[in-house]
Amino acid sequence: MNMPQQLEFSTIGTVHSPVVEPADDIWAGVQCRIDLDSSRFTPDCLVGLADFSHVEVVFLFHRVQESEIAMGSRHPRNRLDWPKVGIFAQRGKNRPNRIGVTICRLLSVGDLSLEVAGLDAIDGTPVLDIKPYMREFAARGEIRQPKWVDELMRGYWGNTYFG
Repeated sequence: MNMPQQLEFSTIGTVHSPVVEPADDIWAGVQCRIDLDSSRFTPDCLVGLADFSHVEVVFLFHRVQESEIAMGSRHPRNRLDWPKVGIFAQRGKNRPNRIGVTICRLLSVGDLSLEVAGLDAIDGTPVLDIKPYMREFAARGEIRQPKWVDELMRGYWGNTYFG
């Protein structure tokens, strides 16, 4: 089976956040709204979503320039005291397809909008998809990660994970 070299996606909505510039470790307590594209969707696309506590948001790191894309390995956050690891062993925004994925708390659902907490996306971020978070899709078994990740993530969400 040949895989297509190029895929085309249409955004489903836009993030409206008080955070306007990309930054690290500021996401604790950040609440934002996702407005869906009213030319493509009607309010019934969100029926039943309010029954979930969390959603998984797939979005585009739209401010990352082509010249900033990492295809090999690098030190996360350019910290030489952390090991050089491949782009697929980290969650940095400079990914080959610039796709971000975050599980966040669902605060409310409106006609064509969602209020969420803990979405690490800036104002104007294009949203590619929204899925209800179901515990059955969570990791199964023991979670293992390197110590540098514990250090990197220590302040990312503040003192709480889902605000």
